[in-house]
Amino acid sequence: MEKITLTKPDDLHVHVRDGDYLRAVVPELARRFARAIIMPNLTPPVTTVSQALAYRERIFAALAPGQQFQPLLTLYLTDNTPAEELRKAAASGVIHGVKLYPAGATTNSDAGVTDIGKVYPLLEVLAETRLPLLIHGEVTDREIDIFDREQVFIDRILAPLTERLPELRIVLEHITSEAAATFIGEQHGDIAATITAHHLLFNRNDMLAGGIRPHMYCLPILKLERDRQALLQAATSGNPRFFLGTDSAPHGRTRKECACGCAGIYTGHNALELYAEAFAAQNALPRLEAFASHYGADFYGLPRNRERVTLLREEWQMPEQIAFGADQLIPLRAGGRMAWRLADNG
Repeated sequence: MEKITLTKPDDLHVHVRDGDYLRAVVPELARRFARAIIMPNLTPPVTTVSQALAYRERIFAALAPGQQFQPLLTLYLTDNTPAEELRKAAASGVIHGVKLYPAGATTNSDAGVTDIGKVYPLLEVLAETRLPLLIHGEVTDREIDIFDREQVFIDRILAPLTERLPELRIVLEHITSEAAATFIGEQHGDIAATITAHHLLFNRNDMLAGGIRPHMYCLPILKLERDRQALLQAATSGNPRFFLGTDSAPHGRTRKECACGCAGIYTGHNALELYAEAFAAQNALPRLEAFASHYGADFYGLPRNRERVTLLREEWQMPEQIAFGADQLIPLRAGGRMAWRLADNG
């Protein structure tokens, strides 16, 4: 196939940051996606409906002239989130999920949940109101190897949670392992998973072999080749439990290239093209539209988008860096060649 036209997708997991950074990333997000589930891990985090509404207005202000885009807001769950705020969020029509970060699991997660037992009453409210719980699925115990933290989270926390609250709607975000793909594929309740383009295309050798590449460092971390293959099989399987979520996470170069670099891979300028590359390599391009444009919308109860975008099998070169406030943003495959290009009318 030399080109593919599909319903304009939704990005069901993305970070756009705040302030001046919004103008660097929001227009490119809106070029490729009609809607996006926006993560709430700002500083301070988005914990109330009023904060989310204010954040939405800042995102709208960052769009390029004439762009149409719908940010789908989320709240950040803490040990002390009031149940009334969750009920307010469910009734608002603008909050589409509540994010569970285990405290200390990733960027700006220090205010997250310290013990799942502390928030079970809040999860019961989510189950009652049908507001989805969006999970960063890793334990943070120091004795657990970083490459095993997702599987241990599934065994210790997620599996018991699905048994205790089978009516709870769950998205296990940015899955990275064969264990996670298998677990989600075997479920029967309202549980799904997002998969990133970088976890479909790369494994931990790409981050570590021949030298450490800080711009390939993310959490959950890139894993083994067999894990990547399991994710590819899940994404291209036609199973509606798996859908697109880029987890594009912009950080300035100075925060990535330092003694203790932060986690996050930025794919905002080429995410859809990277997914096309991954699906093409599996001879599965005809299944990209459902994965990117249908399954996520259906899970979230959203109407499928009417606008269309076209991808061309045409090489182009990624920029080496992108202006990012007073810093620079290094995109995935910076300076490298891309096999697919979003058409100008996309």
